[in-house]
Amino acid sequence: MNFITNNFNIIGILRKKAFKLCSFTVVFLVYTFNLSAQSTTPFSYSQYMNNLTPVNPAYSMIGQSGSLTGVVRKQFTGIDGAPSTYLVNANIPLPDMGASAGFIVQNDQIAIEKQMEANFFFAKSIQLDERNFLAVSVNAGISSYKANYLSIDENNDPLFGTNINETKANLGFGVLLYSDTYYIGFSMPELSLRSLGTASQQGDNYFKNRYYLAGAYLAELNDDFKFKPSALATYASGSTVTTNFAGIFYIRDVLGIGASYSTNSLAALLLDVNIGTIRLGYSYQFGTNSSNLGGFNSAIHEIMLSYRFGEGSSTPKVL
Repeated sequence: MNFITNNFNIIGILRKKAFKLCSFTVVFLVYTFNLSAQSTTPFSYSQYMNNLTPVNPAYSMIGQSGSLTGVVRKQFTGIDGAPSTYLVNANIPLPDMGASAGFIVQNDQIAIEKQMEANFFFAKSIQLDERNFLAVSVNAGISSYKANYLSIDENNDPLFGTNINETKANLGFGVLLYSDTYYIGFSMPELSLRSLGTASQQGDNYFKNRYYLAGAYLAELNDDFKFKPSALATYASGSTVTTNFAGIFYIRDVLGIGASYSTNSLAALLLDVNIGTIRLGYSYQFGTNSSNLGGFNSAIHEIMLSYRFGEGSSTPKVL
């Protein structure tokens, strides 16, 4: 009897272990094949045109108000360990210096892997002429990467027998030319002071220097309608350039409806609502070809909530 009971216990343990490994494998493979959806960039999100600060902190100089913004991005809804991103950024104006200061914190997680970044930044602008300004920014912080392989196999399987915990220092800069109707800027917000090495199969994607070129233009169609086309090009060493194109129509600066398309075969529907000092944004991003694993729920839901304060905060910011 004890022999049978022990056999059932062993079978139960093996079944539980196999289920855990299979679950991890499914999530890992889906993530690998659909890596372009999560992107290899630290700040990959659909609503960059309305919150460019995490990509280029010099953007915090547009407008005279301070802001606090949070972004939640969820991929593969319904799959345990699916990719998710949490992002918080804030800035306060320093009018006496013609500058702003703030912070950016981001947490990315996929299955057993987690990356967290925290940066403080300082931005300052100068007036070039009656309408145009030039802003520059510098940022500094840390990035950490963790992979909890021991959570896959408690029995110290050689394949999953070592956890990884790496931390590095980070520096960055940004430049932005802007007015009340456009902005165009270049930034390198993550300049790695040392490389991660080969700690993870995704390691090369996480700790590389990255370059961004972003621009947007606000066209006033009439008293009630405006249109804002925008673009963001991203490049990391060893990868191809990825470019996102977007367009949003605004009704009285309150309601914005638009769409975007990326050269990595991702499209998104965009919604932007401005009510006083509160801004609420939502995007639904999805793959446009079979390489995005259409058999899985590969849609990405993204919610952005922003609160503006200080001088000029009651006027909607659509640029």
